[in-house]
Amino acid sequence: EAFDKVAKILGIPYPGGPLVNKLAQTGDPRCFSFPEPKSPGYNYSFSGLKTSFLYLVRDELKKDPEFIEKNKADLCASIQFSIVTILMKKFLKAADDCGIRELALAGGVSANSALRSAFSDLEKRGYRVFIPPFEFCTDNAAMIAITGFFKYKEGKFAEMSASSSARYRLEDI
Repeated sequence: EAFDKVAKILGIPYPGGPLVNKLAQTGDPRCFSFPEPKSPGYNYSFSGLKTSFLYLVRDELKKDPEFIEKNKADLCASIQFSIVTILMKKFLKAADDCGIRELALAGGVSANSALRSAFSDLEKRGYRVFIPPFEFCTDNAAMIAITGFFKYKEGKFAEMSASSSARYRLEDI
């Protein structure tokens, strides 16, 4: 979601994550720096990071209307570097605190080359990592479908009057 929001700011069409990743490969990841969110524990939020990115672009466009085009690859590389750094810090904190040595990458973001590379590097630190082939690096649609399949096999159905929520408790599912 953060990559897609950044893409929107840069005028990159949806889904923007893959194009941000592609542009980032030719950019300088340290060209622009962004503040790291101070979320406690294992929590993380990219809302402040996205706002910081937006303000940087907005302010620079006032000085130079061609700022995005002149810096698109560096902007993509820098924001990707920030996002991956934040994710890996939180990921490692959770794994180390919980004694987990086997780690899996999943979802649409698992197609991001920088995240895949950072994740692969964990093997050098003694972790066993599982990174899916690109054809399985899709958004949650496949995961939702397989969950629906298993619920169907178990005979668990919802009433037509049921409402949906993005915040269900695991024990209620």
